[in-house]
Amino acid sequence: MGAVTSTMAAKFAFFPPTPPSYRLAVEESTGKLRMTDVLEKENADVLKLRTKRGNEVVAVFVRNPTASLTLLYSHGNAADIGQMHELFCELSAHLRVNLMGYDYSGYGQSSGKPSEQNTYADIEAAYRCLVEKYGVKEEDVILYGQSVGSGPTLDLATRLPKLRAVVLHSPIMSGLRVMYPVKRTYWFDIYKNIDKIPSVCCPVLVIHGTADDVVDWTHGKQLWEHCKEKYEPLWIKGGSHCDLELYPDYIKHLKKFISVVEKTPLTSCGTGQPSGKLDRPRSSTDCRDKSRPSIDQREMPQASMENREISRKSTDQREKSRKSIDQREKSRKSTDRQEKSRKSTDQREKSRASTDKREKSRRSVDLPSKVNNSIERPEKARNSVDRFGGMIRSVGLCNIGCFRPTTSYQGMS
Repeated sequence: MGAVTSTMAAKFAFFPPTPPSYRLAVEESTGKLRMTDVLEKENADVLKLRTKRGNEVVAVFVRNPTASLTLLYSHGNAADIGQMHELFCELSAHLRVNLMGYDYSGYGQSSGKPSEQNTYADIEAAYRCLVEKYGVKEEDVILYGQSVGSGPTLDLATRLPKLRAVVLHSPIMSGLRVMYPVKRTYWFDIYKNIDKIPSVCCPVLVIHGTADDVVDWTHGKQLWEHCKEKYEPLWIKGGSHCDLELYPDYIKHLKKFISVVEKTPLTSCGTGQPSGKLDRPRSSTDCRDKSRPSIDQREMPQASMENREISRKSTDQREKSRKSIDQREKSRKSTDRQEKSRKSTDQREKSRASTDKREKSRRSVDLPSKVNNSIERPEKARNSVDRFGGMIRSVGLCNIGCFRPTTSYQGMS
């Protein structure tokens, strides 16, 4: 079942150019392999690499004499290195890096068939060539993955703890998430990048176009949010899936990233400090404090005196607080006396009022009119409350009505 699902996913994921954009030839004089139908460069080597899955993949290595870093580029799912060759040379020159690009199994003149597992073996063969043939160190490698190339890129990045950096260009969270808005990872999914990226220790740059109609830019955004070592992302406004290189911000931001990671010292991923961590706070002050125990001992008597001084000040503050409480207590007693005096006055007032009531009860003729007046006053107050409540209800209904479509709007839709 798993093999069937993987095969079906591969049909959606891989679109190698047919026919390939280049052919291979061997120079008789030198025996070197070269690509035909493309503009040849003297500083570019063409190679055939054997993968651990038995396929032979074609790769191109572009040298830059001023480079200290090497970019390993995994291209998208509808291109081959013949089409990418000119871009590889331009990136090598502008970024001042060596660059290796390779074709996946079944792409260009590479043998085999494209599949997820084959791409993992393909990038591993390209990386092994950099190390063994060109002497490139792990800490001098930057992995670059475009679109489906983000899959093999992140898979290899999780296995290289000293890797210098990663660039994700219009990346995918996973194969299934490109086609369906699923929120979890299923066993039959391919290129589960969203699950792998938290294990990448080095700085990660994400580049994505906001108008990408092939891989929505939320893929890049969520991958960036799951990065352990985030670098300022580049969201190209209006950029689509295959034209980001045409925007000036693309090369500008990429050059800045390369410059930063080139100057940033690396630490091992296994030590608890992420490799190539940017803007890491220094802790030299703490180290010096730990190395001077004798000075701390000399300062102990002074600390003891300071503690006694603090204790004395605390006692003074408590004494002041107690005096303040006493003053409040005296004030409360004075208030209580005033309250008792007021109550005595109220009682005398009530007695006088009682006398007035008895006087009023004898005036039986005036009683009905006064009763009517006392009833009318509460009625007026109640009517006032009802008018206020009606006003609030009116405003509430108006606000609700503002969010309902009008008749003319409904007719338009």
